[in-house]
Amino acid sequence: MNPKELLVSGRYLVTMDHDDRILEEGALLIRDDTIVDIGPAGDLAARYPGAERVDEPHGLIMPGLINVHTHAAMSCFRGLADDLPLMQWLQEYIFPREARLTGEMVYVSTLLSICEMIRSGTTTFVDMYLFAGDVARAAAQSGMRAWLGEALYDFPSPCYGELDNGFACMEELFDRYRQHDLINISMTPHAVYTCSPPLLERVRDMAAAHNALVQIHLSETEDEISTCREQYGTRPVQHLDRLGLLHERLVAAHCVHLDNDEIELLARRGVKVAHCPESNMKLASGTAPVVRMLAAGLCLGIGTDGSASNNDVDMFGEMATAAKLHKVVRLDPTAMNARTTARAATVGGAGCLGMEKEIGSFEVGAKADLIVLDCDQPHLTPVYNPVSHLVYAVRGSDVIHSMVAGRWLMRERKILTLDEKAILAEVRDLAGQLQAM
Repeated sequence: MNPKELLVSGRYLVTMDHDDRILEEGALLIRDDTIVDIGPAGDLAARYPGAERVDEPHGLIMPGLINVHTHAAMSCFRGLADDLPLMQWLQEYIFPREARLTGEMVYVSTLLSICEMIRSGTTTFVDMYLFAGDVARAAAQSGMRAWLGEALYDFPSPCYGELDNGFACMEELFDRYRQHDLINISMTPHAVYTCSPPLLERVRDMAAAHNALVQIHLSETEDEISTCREQYGTRPVQHLDRLGLLHERLVAAHCVHLDNDEIELLARRGVKVAHCPESNMKLASGTAPVVRMLAAGLCLGIGTDGSASNNDVDMFGEMATAAKLHKVVRLDPTAMNARTTARAATVGGAGCLGMEKEIGSFEVGAKADLIVLDCDQPHLTPVYNPVSHLVYAVRGSDVIHSMVAGRWLMRERKILTLDEKAILAEVRDLAGQLQAM
């Protein structure tokens, strides 16, 4: 059988490649799941006359967005406990309800979040939550690309019970998804204040055995810093370094409260950072020093966190917040400019996952993960700088098509891989149960 060829063309092709090329009237030639040619639409049409065509005269084609930190199933808690400090939010509202979650609840809630992500341009997400097998089931059904794992704590989990069962659960996930094209398993200890040194050492060793990523919340609040100093005599970054967990496969979420020495240490160890500005703002955790992180050479991606603390998973909104937040904090309009921010949400996210040769930018040989935006709208007219528009003007609702590995997940705003109406109905029923808990 001859490989399937698809030519996708539009008004703008934003590549996010090393040269930041933007092609007007540009196109991609996709063969099966891979990009095999990039160039002017007319040239590619002449070279591949037999290819199927998708042409959007007012379309902007770009790599799919990469959400490097979320808790997808927390969409079921959206708006349930707003306007509270992090620890009160967790201990009085979230943890008690999570204790009564089931795998089916997590599965349906993850599907809801995935619908939102597909609609708003995300093609890859990095997840840390309970009942990770059900998160993986939802992700696989949707056709999205995902990195995920079972959240590990010192206290019993509603998913696996005692901690030893949690590590057994992780081994099962590694075995089940070892050969999967889109689902990747990572180790996900929750945080230094919920995970003892022996737990973190077991995580370190299992991750090394499987050459897996490790995700963790790190230095998110001042309370976390003070608690770590009281318990272990040092700050969270140094604590993880002593345990051998600062390495190039660690994705550290938040990293709000870092001093210059810690930034340099993270950079030296090759740690990756997931910046979640909207969650940090809403929980009043603080502002992460990402401008200094980037200056130090740290690889930075952008995450939404979960919908219980954001309250959405729209990466275009997160980009706009990230760019504007750092300008006002530093009183510098040039800080976190549009190019830097857009790259953090695409190729930077890919770098966090060690996937920069496969996703996050358009290169020959890369996977065909893309989205198409409709620029024929008042709020996107005129277009002087397409990348600037991506950060300051585009909304998630401007995405009209979404593709992962050469497969359409959404066409003309209709999700093709999931029954969106049924999912919405199920979550509405679930909300009544959660409110009564």
